[in-house]
Amino acid sequence: MSDFKDLKVYKRAFKLSMELFEISKLFSKDELYSLTSQIRRSSRSVCSNLGEGYRKRLYEAHFISKMSDADMENTETQVWLDFALACKYITLEDFERFTSDSHEIGKLLNHMIKYPEKYK
Repeated sequence: MSDFKDLKVYKRAFKLSMELFEISKLFSKDELYSLTSQIRRSSRSVCSNLGEGYRKRLYEAHFISKMSDADMENTETQVWLDFALACKYITLEDFERFTSDSHEIGKLLNHMIKYPEKYK
């Protein structure tokens, strides 16, 4: 595998990020500089950390660090989803779907952290 964009985890994280971007357009304008920007930023950071880390995969410690950063951003996205639900900006159905997708992304990231040698 030569490109990070071919990774299943990247494709899933990018898709989730774009779905969150679209649904966040419906959030209150009062949230523009808080919840809206935060959920967009954290979900996009999963993808950017994947790209950065994958390019440095020959350096195991750096790779693991960037995958850990991606996992951290993925977890932050879950927190913002909690707020979006509590503020009634998203439905329970959307929340459950987005959260499930995020958990699957987390499992894939944790596999990369645990088995970095498989990604060289």
